[in-house]
Amino acid sequence: QVRLVESGGGLVQAGGSLTLSCEASGSFYRINDMAWYRQAPGKQRELVASITRGANTKSADSVKGRFTISRDNAKNWVYLQMNSLKPEDKAVYYCNAKAEILVYWGQGTPVTVSS
Repeated sequence: QVRLVESGGGLVQAGGSLTLSCEASGSFYRINDMAWYRQAPGKQRELVASITRGANTKSADSVKGRFTISRDNAKNWVYLQMNSLKPEDKAVYYCNAKAEILVYWGQGTPVTVSS
């Protein structure tokens, strides 16, 4: 069982930066892929960025060049550095992790970007 707890969301002006953090805890052998998703009001949840245990990353076209995902395997943390934030980045951001054959989700942290 894996528990994911996100932090770092909040209100920021357009053009600003935020760093989201997510800690994985619980009873598990190893966390494999980790990712950040987001869900804006009235829209489907979408993948923002993902990272393998070996630090291979992928990101959505909408955030490339602005957001960076990273992780600390020893501490089971994953981060999302968000720069040059835009009003359209406003959403609830969710941490996602795969451990063994199961997928886990955090409770989400809201990000609001004012114009």
